[in-house]
Amino acid sequence: MARLIGVLGGTFDPPHFGHLRLAGEARRTLLLDKVLWVVTTFPPLKPNPPIASIDLRLEMVRAALRGEGGFELSMADVDRPAPHYAVGTLEWLRERDPSAQFVYIMGSDSLRNLPAWHDPQRFLDLCWRIAVLLRPGAKPDMAALEAVLPGLTAKVAWVEATLIDVSASEIRRRIKADQPFKHLVPPDVARIIEDSGVYA
Repeated sequence: MARLIGVLGGTFDPPHFGHLRLAGEARRTLLLDKVLWVVTTFPPLKPNPPIASIDLRLEMVRAALRGEGGFELSMADVDRPAPHYAVGTLEWLRERDPSAQFVYIMGSDSLRNLPAWHDPQRFLDLCWRIAVLLRPGAKPDMAALEAVLPGLTAKVAWVEATLIDVSASEIRRRIKADQPFKHLVPPDVARIIEDSGVYA
C-alpha cells in the first residue's frame, strides 16, 4: 500500500497550537504516515507579505515540531522558485516521491475558496484526498463547488477536531498590544518570538 503523506501549507507567521491540532487530527483521522509542514515564502493569495522572515519562520516551525512524532518540515516552497501555488508544491513533492499518495490539509474556509486557486482542477487531480477541518461559519456549498470542480466531493475527507480559537493574526495583535499570548503557541516558539522581538 502506498504511503499516505499529509501536506499542510502556510506562512506559519507564527506557527501555533491550532496548526498542531489540525495536523494531528488529520494524521489520526486519515492514518497518515506523516505530515509535511510546507512553509510558504510569499503566499500568492494573501495581500500582505509575512511579517517574520522566512529564516525566522523556518526556525519557529522547527521549534513547534520538536518532539512531535510524524511531523516533518518541508522545504518544497523554499527550494523552488516563486510563485508558490499549492499545485506546484504537490507537483514538486510528487516528482521526488512518486510512490506516495498526498493528502492536502486545509480549513473549510480554504476549501470554499478553492476555485480561485491557481489551476484548481490540476490541484484536485494531484490530491489523493483533501482533509478539511470544518470551521465555524465557513461551511462550503459542496454542490456549488462540485459543479465547478467535478470530483471534489469524493476527495474531501472531513476532519473533526476540538477547535482552538486562535489565528496567527490574533497572536501578532496580542503581542503588539502587550497581551498574553504564550498559551497559544508552543513554549519554544514563544521564546523565539520574545528573543527576536519580531511582532512587537
